[in-house]
Amino acid sequence: MTDPLVPTTPHPELYELIAVLEKLRAPGGCVWDREQTHASLVQYLVEETFELVDAIEAGDRDELIEELGDVLYQVIFHADIAAEAGEFTLEDVAAHMRQKMVARHPHVFGDVTVTTSDEVVATWESVKAVEKAHRTSVLQGIPQGMPSLALADKTLGRAAKVGVVREAAVIPDTEQELGDQLLAMVVAAKAAGLDSERALRGALRGLQNEVRAAEAAGTGE
Repeated sequence: MTDPLVPTTPHPELYELIAVLEKLRAPGGCVWDREQTHASLVQYLVEETFELVDAIEAGDRDELIEELGDVLYQVIFHADIAAEAGEFTLEDVAAHMRQKMVARHPHVFGDVTVTTSDEVVATWESVKAVEKAHRTSVLQGIPQGMPSLALADKTLGRAAKVGVVREAAVIPDTEQELGDQLLAMVVAAKAAGLDSERALRGALRGLQNEVRAAEAAGTGE
């Protein structure tokens, strides 16, 4: 498989942004910026990511540009911290992502043929399975810090791969009605002194334990 052609068109504003960050973190630059670490920036990365989601849902062009820039800046910031420590550079990050995207799209950069989006997803998953063959559980790679509903969706998908399923509740026909129903459940839980977030995370821990047990039974452990 050959790599795709690398665009030769320069991105001057991107280079300028990188230069600004490097100047801020260079000796004699900004004290605060120089003091930051990967760990100290996590709170800002999470905040900027949620603000980007808000901008996408609002459909505001200017806000989308701003929030995409904030997330991009976080990527550049982390890469500069790593480069200063001699760990990796922004080029390493870009190269890894480019190689990953090429490998996971053999129907574009290779000789695999697909005709539907479902086939694209299946191809993606098959390539990913080879890449992650070292993983010993389908649960590996799921960030436990995700919002509980997103974590539930991701965990349920992985659980189904090992035959662990949960009975589905009856739900409304539309997302608006579903949202109202979920909100009503949170209202009722709050009135009863129950923590909806903690409750769902507790249920997910139980589901994850079922998945691990199923995997252990399947491997004879």
